[in-house]
Amino acid sequence: MSVATPRTQKGVLSRVRLTRKERRNLGVGLLFVSPWIVGFLAFLVYPIYYTLRISFTKYSGFGEPAWIGLDNYRALLSDDLFWTSLYNTLYYTALAVPLGAVVAMGLALAMNQPVPEVPIYRAILYLPAILPLFALSFIFLILMDPTKGIFNQILIHLGLPNVNWFGNPKWSKLALVFLAQFGAGQVALIFLAGLKGIPVTLYEAAMLDGAGAWNRFRNITIPMMTPVILYDLILGLSLGLQVFTQAYVITQGGPADSTRFYVMYLYDNAFRYGKMGYASALAWVLFVITFVLAMLIFRWSQRWVHYETT
Repeated sequence: MSVATPRTQKGVLSRVRLTRKERRNLGVGLLFVSPWIVGFLAFLVYPIYYTLRISFTKYSGFGEPAWIGLDNYRALLSDDLFWTSLYNTLYYTALAVPLGAVVAMGLALAMNQPVPEVPIYRAILYLPAILPLFALSFIFLILMDPTKGIFNQILIHLGLPNVNWFGNPKWSKLALVFLAQFGAGQVALIFLAGLKGIPVTLYEAAMLDGAGAWNRFRNITIPMMTPVILYDLILGLSLGLQVFTQAYVITQGGPADSTRFYVMYLYDNAFRYGKMGYASALAWVLFVITFVLAMLIFRWSQRWVHYETT
């Protein structure tokens, strides 16, 4: 163990003191990043602190908040709509996120094929991802109409029963899961970048050993893509737990509260019922749930994510 000499300590202390030029450069740098710092403090840090504070109050958005301690959090335990919305959200996320990863992988494999028209195919597959979600929701509302929708017409021609997608609690969440897959083109581009990063020599060596297409996909593509898959799972978890727009546009939480998702219930409490304190408590519970699930996925990922090629 080395002991710093007085001369060394003096040299370290002298480096802490900035020269005039370094102070000027620091000031210029802080000036350039000050808009981001102000925005970060005003639109992220302060709202987080404020929602935490008013989650312990009874507050309608007007007047002064009244401190009630943990009453908002206790009320959640006996709130049937809280549990219903939480179940609907977890159900939707548990289906939409893994299915979205499978669809994105399939699209990425299709976009990675060595065919001359592949740029056109990539543009077509990516196109639904750039549509505004509310516009895509209106399109699906028409396409899945039980009387004139094209999806139901296909079912009828195949001899299958006509389905009231958004009017039947049995099918409403599944219809929204299906709708979510039309945004998989954006994630597919990330998967495509991951596929491009896999060394071709691995596939060539496997082919020399007689490995078929399925074995190459299972033993090379999937292990090498696990970091990208983990990224998609974390991103999908965050977006899935915050699902709101499509249910708000198409079903307004119905039928029979089958699509009343968590953020929709939070929105109703904040802006329809004037219960800002209660809505803030809902927001913090959602934050804790998202954080815990993300940590569990990270712990689980240590068993199957591979970060090295050797």
